[in-house]
Amino acid sequence: MENAFKNKALYHQLVDLLQERIETVMIPHDKLPSERELTAQYGVSRTTVRLALQELENRGSIYRRHGKGTFVSDIKKEAADLAGAYSFTEQMKSLGRKPHTRILSFEKLEADKFICQHLNLSLGEAVFKLSRLRIADREPLMVEDTYLPVKFFLSLTDQLLRSKPLYDLFSEDFNQTIRLADEELYASIASKEDAKLLMIPEGAPVLHLARQTYNMKNEIIEFTLSVARADQFHYQIRHIRNS
Repeated sequence: MENAFKNKALYHQLVDLLQERIETVMIPHDKLPSERELTAQYGVSRTTVRLALQELENRGSIYRRHGKGTFVSDIKKEAADLAGAYSFTEQMKSLGRKPHTRILSFEKLEADKFICQHLNLSLGEAVFKLSRLRIADREPLMVEDTYLPVKFFLSLTDQLLRSKPLYDLFSEDFNQTIRLADEELYASIASKEDAKLLMIPEGAPVLHLARQTYNMKNEIIEFTLSVARADQFHYQIRHIRNS
């Protein structure tokens, strides 16, 4: 399998295969094979397996239990509606904190099956992937991977991203007005990689968030996967009973 794919990162191919396996032959809380077993089953390196599992964990498809293994998540298709556009920058300012965003990487790539499903794209369409570390008062709070359809943001550059907040770029530079956003979240524990960026112990509690943002034409213009420190965020939801 190592030589089977030339135009796509190998671990992305493994992600697609494992995601399909999870969706078709496994149920929530089923245990996945070990890294060693996956390495043997798919004929790939241990590093490739680890990268694929990390991606699946970031998506919320799997979760890990220290000393016990990796399991299929039980994430419902229907998420609670958290109304209103979310801006980390504006939220931190409203709390009297000084926000800062560190861009970790910015690249253009071909959308895999998972990203296509969440951005309503065709397989292989071009997307920008933006990875950021969100900081307030010099304290890291959240790691974000944001996927943007290239067709809506053709002239987006690293320099532009550093010039102003992302949602300001949407409206001011690309004529994209946010109509609504769907967001779901679940509690988990920090992976080794996220823990290092967030400066918390590996296995510390975190919140995983997945967000789809729609423009005025009801097109999905953003899909973001976030990992937030559980000691720094809470969600407040109001339930209204119909009479």
